[in-house]
Amino acid sequence: MPSSQATSQTKARGPLWELLVVAAPVVMTMASYTIMQFVDALMVTRIGPDEVYLAAQSNGGITMWLTIAAVLGGATVINTFVSQHLGAGRPERGASYAWAGVYLAAVWALVMAPAIPFLGSVFELAGHEGRLLEIETEYAQILFGGAFFVLASRNLAHYFYGLHRPMVVMIAAFSGNLVNMVANAVLIFGIDGAPQGFPLRELWMSIAEGLGIEAMGVAGAAWGTVIGSAVELAIPVALFISPGMERRYKTRSSWRISMRPVKDIVRVGWPGGLMLVSELTCWSYLMVVLLPLAGKAAGEDPVIHNAAGWAALRYMHLSFMPVIGLQTAVTAVVGRYLGARDKDTASARAWLGLKIGMVYMGVCAVAFVLLRYPMIALFAGERTPEEASEMIRIGASVMIAAAVFQVFDAMAIVMQGALRGAGDTVYPGVVTVITSWVFIVAGGHLLIEFAPGLGSVGPWIGGAAYIISLGMLMTLRWMGGKWREIELVEEDAAASECLGAAEEAGTLPGLAPASPATRLEPKMRPLDAEASKKL
Repeated sequence: MPSSQATSQTKARGPLWELLVVAAPVVMTMASYTIMQFVDALMVTRIGPDEVYLAAQSNGGITMWLTIAAVLGGATVINTFVSQHLGAGRPERGASYAWAGVYLAAVWALVMAPAIPFLGSVFELAGHEGRLLEIETEYAQILFGGAFFVLASRNLAHYFYGLHRPMVVMIAAFSGNLVNMVANAVLIFGIDGAPQGFPLRELWMSIAEGLGIEAMGVAGAAWGTVIGSAVELAIPVALFISPGMERRYKTRSSWRISMRPVKDIVRVGWPGGLMLVSELTCWSYLMVVLLPLAGKAAGEDPVIHNAAGWAALRYMHLSFMPVIGLQTAVTAVVGRYLGARDKDTASARAWLGLKIGMVYMGVCAVAFVLLRYPMIALFAGERTPEEASEMIRIGASVMIAAAVFQVFDAMAIVMQGALRGAGDTVYPGVVTVITSWVFIVAGGHLLIEFAPGLGSVGPWIGGAAYIISLGMLMTLRWMGGKWREIELVEEDAAASECLGAAEEAGTLPGLAPASPATRLEPKMRPLDAEASKKL
């Protein structure tokens, strides 16, 4: 179905349907990532009773994500440029931004490669030692080696989001995540097999025996992630270079390196990259440094505090990752309407997205409070009864702190997406950097110093203050309307004149004259004599 026809039918069904058509596949994609991470963590806890496995996987993983955050955060504006060009009726101009994202991924992966042998030293600087140091280093090294697949797949995904074809990304993510989970089940436990009661245990053992794979432990989880990411990249690449995409969007023809899309991504996207780096740095500092430090200050086991924090964070992922998907959809929808110069509808869709996000995360907040004990108990693994009881006690308190900021988190996430769709990226980036360091890092240390009895809940209170303030500031920014003054994609003067003449001549039936929304992929018919004279 032509995009203009699909857009008209979608709008006719109402604003909620229009947003959900884009948002639902993106939300399911983000949910699949979250479920994959959740299952990965559960598999790792089944390796043995030692809590070091979950901490090693989490520490190694967040180190990799922190390293690629600048590119991932900056490349989100690929969605913005592609969607605005789509709204302006020039979707073929978006392909060059997709290629630029892939090239940026390749360059960054090459930059990361020399750091692989030195990752152990990074963890040593954080005070890690023994088996934890050994396992987390190996896990991070494997992920660093496969970073290109993750970067390229996420960057290319933003092209399809901006093109309003999120189903492509959803299918790729589902396929990659399924491969990842199967690879994990085989590689983590190998021919020894998972513990009794593990789903399809005999099947995974037989596959491992057939391939001669020994148990790899946490390293197996890293290899599973790399393999799954490669599959996730292969599917959209195959469609992107297909003959049909070339005919409609000139995807193959745009392969040559062009500095304009690269400059655009850097110019508009750098605040997003800085924002993501700052957030991941601060949250990593909270998880890796502040939580164990708070545990020691309270006179308790710092490893238990660290493990409890990671367990609680898994549930926070289940809460905010689908809203990250909603954010991506809001960026695409707002960007498309702004490309069509329909700012009022863009604003309405942003507020609708905010309402959806707040309802969902409000429900999550209630669940965090009511089910906090069994939720944390699921990650207690094979610890001794005393250790398990202590982990559940700490984790349940963290879940209360998380429940407090859920609705504000929805405000921060969705409004950031709306601002990004408009090209307003500097304010969110600067505000995020300032508030994250003030509340998470400085606030966390102050709470440990002056309220040591709170234990690791103290730093989480600082994190809650950060999210509450960020949510309010992002919402106020959107309400202020500065985004209305931004012209990210210049209007094509010749195309605008041609379209205007066609509308005046009445040769575009069904499109209201002078209505900006009608410029979503306009399909023109031959002009009559009067219109030709005007041109």
